[in-house]
Amino acid sequence: MNSEDLKLRVRNFGIRVLKMSEHLPKKDSANIISQQIIRSASSAGANYRAACRSKSPRDFINKMKIVEEELDETEFWLLMIDEMAYVPPEKLKELKQEAHELLSIVVKSVITAKNNQKLKKAES
Repeated sequence: MNSEDLKLRVRNFGIRVLKMSEHLPKKDSANIISQQIIRSASSAGANYRAACRSKSPRDFINKMKIVEEELDETEFWLLMIDEMAYVPPEKLKELKQEAHELLSIVVKSVITAKNNQKLKKAES
């Protein structure tokens, strides 16, 4: 998967989270969770775009770590929504799976970038 494919995938994930949040119940606890998950899911996409424009390998790693944190937080809020039974579990299944897959991709990208950085330092 190239960076353009991942940009699209992360953006589409954010859009799906936004659409899901519109179906949360109209109660204080759900409103708070909705605001949080909207922030974290959309931030993951925005920060991935920033990582793609990074100025150095170190900058890329730092920005990807932010993407990792935001996706992890989004996973947390999806679990809360599930545990509070705000959305039927079958409707959350795909979103939870996509959050997990995206997080795995980002973690592996960070590991690869760190390993590449170590190799370059060893070669110098």
